Parts: sequence; C-alpha cells; structure tokens
Amino acid sequence: MQTLLGITEQVEAVKARVGERQANAIQVRMELQADCLAGVWANRAGETKDIIEPGDIEEALGAASAIGDDRIQRQTQGHVVPDAFTHGSSEQRVRWFTRGYETGTLEACDTFNAEDL
Repeated sequence: MQTLLGITEQVEAVKARVGERQANAIQVRMELQADCLAGVWANRAGETKDIIEPGDIEEALGAASAIGDDRIQRQTQGHVVPDAFTHGSSEQRVRWFTRGYETGTLEACDTFNAEDL
C-alpha cells in the first residue's frame, strides 16, 4: 500500500539524505504506518469480506508485540537501544495496528505527522 501511495519512494529519498539515527527514526514511522495500514485492512476485510475469524486480531496483536524492536533487542543483546530501532517498540506496534483496526481509515495512519508514536 505504501508503495502504491508513493510513500516508500519518498521515505527512501529522505533517508538517503540523513544520518543513520535519523534514517532509523524515519523507518520506524514507516513501519508503524504499515502496522496501522494492516489494521485498516483487517477492519475493512472483516466488514466487507467477512474473512476475519475469531482470534485473528488477538493473533495479529501478539505478533506485533513479539516483533517489537525493544523485545528483539532485549532477547538478542540483553539491552534496548531505541536509536537503533527500525520497526518500533512492541507497544507502539500494537497501538498503531489497533488504531488502524478501530478506525478503519487511512487518515488515522499518518505516523509522519504524529507527535507521539
């Protein structure tokens, strides 16, 4: 979806002009937006296609939590380095998926202008 909307190209262009720390922060915003868009898809698929089964959303939230940068870093290196995040924390990923799922709108997924991720 982000590629179709031109977001991926814009993000890559900006990341090419900044340092690693800033590029990581931009990448986190893009990944959290992807989580939110996945939530929007789940909302719309549930409403229009009736393909979301009981437990699917809980499973998606569990996956989002399990693959947060904080959790992965803690498991692999024993400590968390937020400046090295590229996907967001477990809590952020769950929150943005939930936001997309609950609203069902693309407008709710503007992580690039969000003050609080």
